[in-house]
Amino acid sequence: MSFRDRSLKPRDRALDLLARMTLEEKAAQMVGVWQLKAQTLVDSEGRFDAAKAETAFGHGHGLGQVGRPSDAGPGLGPREQAEMTNAVQRFFLERSRLGIPVVFHEECLHGQAAPGGTSFPQPIGLASSFDRDLVERLYAMTALEARVRGTHQALTPVVDVARDPRWGRVEETFGEDPWLVSELGLAAVRGFQGDGTFRTKDRLMATLKHFAAHGQPEGGMNCGPANVSERELRDTFLLPFRKAVAAGVASLMASYNEIDGVPSHASTWLLRDVLRGEWGFDGFIVSDYYAIWELHDRPATHGHRVASDKREAAVLAVRAGVNVELPEPDAYVHLVELVREGTLSEADLDDLVLPTLEWKFRFGLFDDPYVDPDLAERTVGSDAHRRLAREAADRSMVLLRNEGVLPLRPVGTIAVIGPNSDRSLLGGYSGRPPVDVTVLQGIRERVGDSARVVHAQGCRITVGGSWNEDAVVLPDPEEERRLIAEAVAIARQADVIVLAVGGNEQTSREAWARNHMGDRTDLDLVGAQNDLVSALAALGKPIVALLFNGRPLAANHLVAHAGALVECWYLGQETGHAVAGLLFGDVNPSGKLPISFPRSAGHLPVFYNHKPSARRGYLFADATPLFAFGFGLSYTTFAVGAPRLAEATIPVGGSTTVSVEVTNTGVREGIEVVQCYVRDQVSSVTRPVKELKGFAPVRLAPGEKRTVTFTIGTEELAFHAVDKRWKVEPGAFDLMIGTSSRDEDLQTVVLLVA
Repeated sequence: MSFRDRSLKPRDRALDLLARMTLEEKAAQMVGVWQLKAQTLVDSEGRFDAAKAETAFGHGHGLGQVGRPSDAGPGLGPREQAEMTNAVQRFFLERSRLGIPVVFHEECLHGQAAPGGTSFPQPIGLASSFDRDLVERLYAMTALEARVRGTHQALTPVVDVARDPRWGRVEETFGEDPWLVSELGLAAVRGFQGDGTFRTKDRLMATLKHFAAHGQPEGGMNCGPANVSERELRDTFLLPFRKAVAAGVASLMASYNEIDGVPSHASTWLLRDVLRGEWGFDGFIVSDYYAIWELHDRPATHGHRVASDKREAAVLAVRAGVNVELPEPDAYVHLVELVREGTLSEADLDDLVLPTLEWKFRFGLFDDPYVDPDLAERTVGSDAHRRLAREAADRSMVLLRNEGVLPLRPVGTIAVIGPNSDRSLLGGYSGRPPVDVTVLQGIRERVGDSARVVHAQGCRITVGGSWNEDAVVLPDPEEERRLIAEAVAIARQADVIVLAVGGNEQTSREAWARNHMGDRTDLDLVGAQNDLVSALAALGKPIVALLFNGRPLAANHLVAHAGALVECWYLGQETGHAVAGLLFGDVNPSGKLPISFPRSAGHLPVFYNHKPSARRGYLFADATPLFAFGFGLSYTTFAVGAPRLAEATIPVGGSTTVSVEVTNTGVREGIEVVQCYVRDQVSSVTRPVKELKGFAPVRLAPGEKRTVTFTIGTEELAFHAVDKRWKVEPGAFDLMIGTSSRDEDLQTVVLLVA
């Protein structure tokens, strides 16, 4: 059989295999199992169950994918998962007629969401680093930890452009800017896929999601329609996908939402015309979980009602080009009968099965399908990975305010107060990391015997607060008043108050069902937190506020009373160590906001790259953000010189460079993120007042100078013009370089394109 010949190209092997397959075998490659693996593949402890597998799959047709093997049983550690995936893989190689391997996929949002997996900051925190190299190293680490356990595909990275802070999935994204999202998304893909050859068993197939325009849903509600024009769609929301497709990403997940009345899973224009036709995507498309069902009606959440039943939903998804239905056989269970009755042709299935087979060959699954349990045990959660998670946590924090309070001295009495002061703060899509250090633990460990640390919870945000708990229960007000009084009594003893507030995993999360919400209409602190702030502020002691949250918060009251404010997002397993390092000056904060902070929900939208006629002003309110995109303070100071162009005039299609000199004018080493923005002065359609087109984190010693250079060419200047063609229009462009998106932090030079 030619498909067994390793010397042939993956596509040739896939074509040969496809020609040998029955209709049933083809349909089997287009589905996977997730929760059904408990009935079909594993026992109650997550070990392979040969009897179950024989009953479910003894027909020999095979199976396309197995979802989340790490959740197959309680406490399934690295060794046990590796042994289980080997056993499942062996079964399908030996018991399917043609020996076609399965793909194991996992959630890898900020580390593999598995027992023992190293957990680093949520993507919104990573984006605060503005550091491509750091992001690439983190996802390479994740790929290694997942691969040695038997995983092949990561359902990551999320490259949605998050333009509505009410949306509960902001934490999963790299923020509001399409350029930043594109660059960090590319870094994540490089981390997962390496050079794309998969010759070494330390990489995964990456999956871009959610295609497309998922990050600005109507009303900020998850899965809501994306009410955007085609030009806005292409210039903003499709950009990160286009760039990653050009870089060779293996897979892509369609989005739950609709665009112009057509749900993504049924959009031939989006999935075939644009993705495959215009961009040349040669990978495979997976459905979001249960999304094909939702083309009809899924009572737990919603139904688009573009299909009368699951059979018709399957037809729409196949014709649109969805290769694999996840997570369970649902609508695609009807594929065989739909072909036999003539509604679909077998060629329709061939068209979708071929890419999935080709990538199995490209990944090496036919030739080297097993992993080493000993290596899994040695690798996952290693000290080196823990150090990298700490580095990422250090780089993810953003100092937003500092009235001379920070850094602290580890002396006297320090009161650590707040609902987020002594709890796990990982955010959504998290596993159970080998360590999980709270703020209180980190501070106590850092100061040792040099200072007295006292603690009080102060209040709660919600009762419980777990991401997986459907019901969100607010605390009893009387109990909250008691907790606040207790916190005040304890804080009265202190010289300084460290106040850990914000949100929790319930107040910002994926709203995946009507009984599991996570989107909000109010962006202020939940519950009695503002009352706690007021009570502590009345003591007249310095307050260092730590915000832990998955979305920007309109924390005006907190800002008014805190002498220092640090945006922490969710920092992963090293939370307490990273926070303590920043508080006591071991770490110099360097993060910048990847998303604008609104003053209230009524100020939305608040993204910085708005059109000229927006943000004109409000009656009785300031239209500026509470904190701007790209903003962040340091314990040192920097000076950015005037920008210099290599060529002040370039032709259409040409390029130039713009440079600035950056100097550390303070007394500490630090990192400054230099940012380059562009504005087309006059254009055939309205353009944003500024758009990020370059960024560079620069580490400088005190007094050190460095020149930072950005390339400006077609990719940075082009847009979809009045004729909807992507091009550079002749004319003048403002190039603005500085340390945030605020006008006062930027200097401008003019480039002429003639």
